[in-house]
Amino acid sequence: MGMNSTPMSERVHIGFFGRRNAGKSSVMNAVTGQDLAVVSDVKGTTTDPVYKSMELLPIGPVVMMDTPGIDDEGTLGELRVKKSYQTLNKTDAAVLVIDASQSVSTEDKKLLDRIRAKQIPFVVALNKKELVEEKDLERIREELELEERRIVAVSAVKGDGIYELKERIASAVCQGEKDHMLVRDLLKPSDLVILVVPVDSAAPKGRLILPQQQTIRDILEADAVSVVVKENELKNVLEQLGKRPRMVITDSQVFGRVSKDTPSDVPLTSFSILMARYKGNLEQAVRGVTELDKLKDGDAVLISEGCTHHRQCDDIGTVKIPRWIREYTGKEIRIETTSGTEFPDDLSEYKLVIHCGGCMLNEREMKYRYSCASDQGVPMTNYGIMIAYVKGILKRSVELFPDLCVML
Repeated sequence: MGMNSTPMSERVHIGFFGRRNAGKSSVMNAVTGQDLAVVSDVKGTTTDPVYKSMELLPIGPVVMMDTPGIDDEGTLGELRVKKSYQTLNKTDAAVLVIDASQSVSTEDKKLLDRIRAKQIPFVVALNKKELVEEKDLERIREELELEERRIVAVSAVKGDGIYELKERIASAVCQGEKDHMLVRDLLKPSDLVILVVPVDSAAPKGRLILPQQQTIRDILEADAVSVVVKENELKNVLEQLGKRPRMVITDSQVFGRVSKDTPSDVPLTSFSILMARYKGNLEQAVRGVTELDKLKDGDAVLISEGCTHHRQCDDIGTVKIPRWIREYTGKEIRIETTSGTEFPDDLSEYKLVIHCGGCMLNEREMKYRYSCASDQGVPMTNYGIMIAYVKGILKRSVELFPDLCVML
């Protein structure tokens, strides 16, 4: 994928935080060299988080995030502050913007504590340096009690210190490309991988969904070969190949049929299971799915999706999975659903959370959601693992990962 087509979930998310009128939007505009955010002297101009995908050298593909002031007031203001703090859950590198002409506030310190608690790399930008003397900057530095490399004095208006700030942001971002792999570490050059991709009313017109695209690219990185078929052609293709494939990777919705058509000596898994591995939560998701066996009448299950899409009449999240849960358990289970950025802070009412593969969410946000569930003692799994479990083929679908087989 080129820079322009890098998915948002694969971009470095850089968030700008601070009080109203600290100059968050101005600093972000100065760093990018573009007017991405509206700038005004009126307090609270930014009322919702603003996201802009772009390329920022020397980092590469990024998402720049401008946020409402953390000192906003009133009922609406409290909601805006909450949105700002929620944005931290997807932030890979944070820039705390402080108005150098004012003292460090309680809100600034609280936000800085939260950033540290979440272990987010950060830089503090002391903006409006043109309005103060060096002794004022030094006083703020002492008050913050941070290493010198964490603080940069800037002037968004004059452009002073902006280059240095960009370099500090780049340093804050984890150095070196994250070498997460979907499947290529399991392959050798010339290995053959069959991908099963249903084409039905729910499939996007003229394209493959993101996990399918990413898997094909990962197979290419391994110098292996991918063959893409629909579920009704798998059996014929396997007979005609004349070569045993290294593995079959399928869309979770046709797990049952594909399992029957795939020889027992050919490893089988799903895009959703590989995505859980890629996001770093596969083991937790496998452990969580066994909670299905403990559900009772009236228990609540949350089904959550990371994106918002047009619902089909047989939608997987709102129709198929609830049906499969009730068929498997034989219980009357209360189902609730969320999508997009909606994810409850309080999960205590749920016995189980079932999440999509999270292809539209970055790694940090997926880990945050799984951590929320873990911290509250609520088991969490994903679509593919849940479907494999109720179809009785979970152990087979994770046999590529010996540690999980032992655990099961």
